[in-house]
Amino acid sequence: MRFLDEHDNDDPLLSVVNLTDVFLVVIAVLLIIVVQNPLRLTTAKSAVLIENPGQPDMKMTIKDGQELKKYQASSEIGAGQGTRAGITYRLNDGRMIYVPEKENKPVPQND
Repeated sequence: MRFLDEHDNDDPLLSVVNLTDVFLVVIAVLLIIVVQNPLRLTTAKSAVLIENPGQPDMKMTIKDGQELKKYQASSEIGAGQGTRAGITYRLNDGRMIYVPEKENKPVPQND
């Protein structure tokens, strides 16, 4: 009968079962880490993700509901075409007042 007891201890299937248990624990820990990650964009209704802030290759991703908008920085700051729409003044108490202009003047271009 001793021969049968020793044979049960050397069963290779038991080591496979033990490895499966270890992998299940590792997968459970990884799932918990992913769920608790505060930078997930999947659950938030609105979120802004900025990649490489302040760098020439800066990118911004804005999530608003189900819509994703991606913006990439360009080297042209404040450049573009358009017309001047009015003037904004800041009062002493911090309020802003917008005064529209009667005629549309083209915006001066800096070359």
